[in-house]
Amino acid sequence: MARLPRFFVKGETLHIVQRGNNRNPIFCANHDCLYFLDCLQRARLEHGLVIHAYVLMTNHLHLLASPEHEASLPKTLQSVGRRYVQHFNYAYKRTGTLWEGRYRATLIDSERYLLTCMRYIELNPVRAGMVDHPANYPWSSYRSNAIGDRDSLLVPHEHYRRLGSSIEERQYAYRHLFRAQLPTADIDAIRDATQKAWVLGSDRFRTKIETLADRRATPLAKGRPSKDPSKNRV
Repeated sequence: MARLPRFFVKGETLHIVQRGNNRNPIFCANHDCLYFLDCLQRARLEHGLVIHAYVLMTNHLHLLASPEHEASLPKTLQSVGRRYVQHFNYAYKRTGTLWEGRYRATLIDSERYLLTCMRYIELNPVRAGMVDHPANYPWSSYRSNAIGDRDSLLVPHEHYRRLGSSIEERQYAYRHLFRAQLPTADIDAIRDATQKAWVLGSDRFRTKIETLADRRATPLAKGRPSKDPSKNRV
C-alpha cells in the first residue's frame, strides 16, 4: 500500500517522534545531546521550523513544532540527521544507519491538545523512571517553559502565551499544570495518533484538516468501501 503524504497545514502544529534503529541508543553522553541540539538549532533556523517543546531520550526524541513551509520539517530533520549521524558514528566507531526508518509525525488540534502534548513530551523522563520530576532532566524544554531557563531553540506557542499576561504568570500556570497526572486516555490518544500518523483532535478538526491537506486524517472504516466517492478520499 502506498504511503499517504505527510501532513502540512500552515499554522498547525505537529508532534514528531524519531527513534533509534532497533531501539538502540542515539544519545550516549551529554556531548551527544549538546551536539544534536546545536545541529537542530542551525537547521530549524535555516528551514523555518518553529519548535515549542522537545525531549531527548536515550533511544528516541520528541519534538512539538510548527513548520513554516511544507519542506520545513523534512529538510530540518534531513540536515540534522546527516550531521549528527556522522558525529555519532565517528565518536563510537560504528557505521550504518542510526534512525529507525522515517520519523513519525501527527498533526494536533492545538486548542485541545497543545498543552497536553507539551506535558506528554516533557514528562517522558518521569514515565521512564529516569527522574522524579521533569525539572531534574536536563535534555528537555521543561526548564525553559516552566522556570525560565534560557533556551534559544524554543519559540512559545500562542496557546502557551495565553496562560498569562507576563512571562512569570505563564511559567507559574504552566508549572501548575504538572501537579495533575496526565489522563490515561490522553496518553493513549497521543501515542496512537503518532504511531499511525493520523490527526489528533476532534471530528470537526479532522474534517477541517482533510479539506486543507487533501488527504485522509483517520483510517478507513473496516469493511467494504463506501459507494460515496467523497468518503474514500486518499
